[in-house]
Amino acid sequence: MQPDTTAPARPALARPAPDRPASSQPVPGLPELHPRFDDVHEIAVLRGGGIGDLVFALPAIEALAEAYPAARLTLLGSPVHRALLAGRTSGVDEVDVLPVVPGVGDASGTEVDAVATEEFVARHRARRYDLAVQVHGGGRNSNPFLHRLGARHTIGTRTPDAIPLERTIPYVYYQHEVLRALEVVALAGASSSGRPVLSPTRAERGRGAALVGGGPAGTSAGGDGRPVVAIHPGASDPRRRWSADRFGELAARLAHHGVRVVVVGEGDDVALADRVTTVAHERRPSRASLVSSLAGQLDLSGLVGVLASVDAFVGNDSGPRHVAEAVGTATSAVFWFGNVINAGALGRTSHRVAMAFSTSCPVCGVDITQVGWTAERCEHDASVVDGVGLDEVWENTRELLDGVLAGRGTSLPVQEARS
Repeated sequence: MQPDTTAPARPALARPAPDRPASSQPVPGLPELHPRFDDVHEIAVLRGGGIGDLVFALPAIEALAEAYPAARLTLLGSPVHRALLAGRTSGVDEVDVLPVVPGVGDASGTEVDAVATEEFVARHRARRYDLAVQVHGGGRNSNPFLHRLGARHTIGTRTPDAIPLERTIPYVYYQHEVLRALEVVALAGASSSGRPVLSPTRAERGRGAALVGGGPAGTSAGGDGRPVVAIHPGASDPRRRWSADRFGELAARLAHHGVRVVVVGEGDDVALADRVTTVAHERRPSRASLVSSLAGQLDLSGLVGVLASVDAFVGNDSGPRHVAEAVGTATSAVFWFGNVINAGALGRTSHRVAMAFSTSCPVCGVDITQVGWTAERCEHDASVVDGVGLDEVWENTRELLDGVLAGRGTSLPVQEARS
């Protein structure tokens, strides 16, 4: 997808001024806020990657929008970021899609286009940004790219081998991505105590409710009154995928207890979803009608609607899990333990995590705890989370669903209650 070639004129913004003092420290463990920059009217935030990458950056972006209410904020991101934010209220005024730049804007199977990159940089230099924010990794590639935009002030993360920005924090891989981004924007005097939030539109809720079982817009139960659980068996990194057969077994147990299950995903997830439904139907043929797949049938807006309309989500460490949390849905997830630090839900009342504690590749035995910029990964894609047992995920999911339904004054159908 090509980026927009022209930028709309900056509108008069009327964001509310932050109601917390500039010296506040709303998130324990984060440093004191730096002074805010003066006369900031144009802000660029560099954050490429997938759905989850944007979700993690949302609290920091919203904090910047609150701290600089008169500024226009442009996200330099990816096509899925533009799609996810389209028609949705957020701190972002515009999304411009990054060109293919190694380590910054990546697109599988797409060659680097030097001309497109130069045009992109020239267009954004013409914006005369007052503040450019890098929340895209350790800065080895992203910091030089950010400097090319010519902003008056620059902030971001930095590994020891990355060039500096005006204000930086150390990039240490094992830090939660939400807190890392908040620590970055604190360098510009912006703070937030919020979690990532995506507000589904009324149309998304209505479509989602219809897709998961015909319930009225704004409700979570299907039209027949059954609770509904979404299962997503995929993950962008195959090593983070729990067995599709186990997801199928889990779906069968849920159906046995009267729960409707919808499987979601796209691309490679479609085959995984087919396997989930096949296993579930084989294990509980009398409940086959309760387990169905929407994989490959939803655009991003449709996925948001579905995840906002179910009672709980079960899946791997993936973009859909992070979206489910952001729209306010309870989640039960399978994680490699190292990624819990970076991407796991911070609370446990509405979110449960089953962790795999493997430290080496199951094929070649290489240490997998040294990740990111510190070490190259091996070539094997074998799952590192299949050590998590079915019973653990089932208990997490059952307890979570019981709590969600109890909070709504209901429970699993009596005639199908667990034995």
